[in-house]
Amino acid sequence: MIRLLLSIALWLGLTMPAIAQGRRAAVVLAAASLQESMNAAADAWARSGHPRPVVSFAASSALARQAAAGAPADLFVSADVEWMDDLSRRGLLAPGTRADLLGNRLVLVAPVGSATRVALRPGVDVRRALGGGRLAMADPDAVPAGRYGKAALERLGGWRQVAPLVVRAENVRAALALVERGAAPLGIVYATDARASAKVRVAGVFPAGSHPPIVYPIARLKASRNPEGEAFRRFLTSRAGKAIFVRYGFTAR
Repeated sequence: MIRLLLSIALWLGLTMPAIAQGRRAAVVLAAASLQESMNAAADAWARSGHPRPVVSFAASSALARQAAAGAPADLFVSADVEWMDDLSRRGLLAPGTRADLLGNRLVLVAPVGSATRVALRPGVDVRRALGGGRLAMADPDAVPAGRYGKAALERLGGWRQVAPLVVRAENVRAALALVERGAAPLGIVYATDARASAKVRVAGVFPAGSHPPIVYPIARLKASRNPEGEAFRRFLTSRAGKAIFVRYGFTAR
């Protein structure tokens, strides 16, 4: 009973300011790679007098499926255009609200104590660099970071050799965690993921032309009726909003 009362008190403490102002916090579905930066943007929005947005982080594929299933959310920020296109084809995006928000780079990471370096160029032998270990990456059949990684290795001629050694993680942060723990000697993640972790180091940078451009589109979901959702979307796409993400290593679009 005490725990229940404490939970209720905490909920009231978080929600009463927004209720008192007559506003409901925006709900955002955001790609896993945006954790630090999107939280920083949500904090900045709250400091300006708005209810702090509630952000759900996961693979873009999982979030798009949630949105398609009717999850109560206001905004979707994907790590690629394909999952945003999927929701657009279903008629689930509010007209005129889609915009390209950010860009990123794709890198190969190793545990911070590793001396491994890989020149990511045509003919690269990633299998040899693994030394009998596994390659951690987000699911290359569905998750944007995995699809970018597979495309890059195919372009460089190294996918066929390394495909049997891939550990398919549910999202890019799960792939990063495998390298951080030493469960995989190498992993493919975004440059911003590598920057966010003190437990890995960049072992190689994929050429930008080896994979489709990494684009993070944003849109308001058509079912959203919360004015805070559109207001927060406008903030994120503003110069001030994008500057927050740039501080975390993203490029503004």
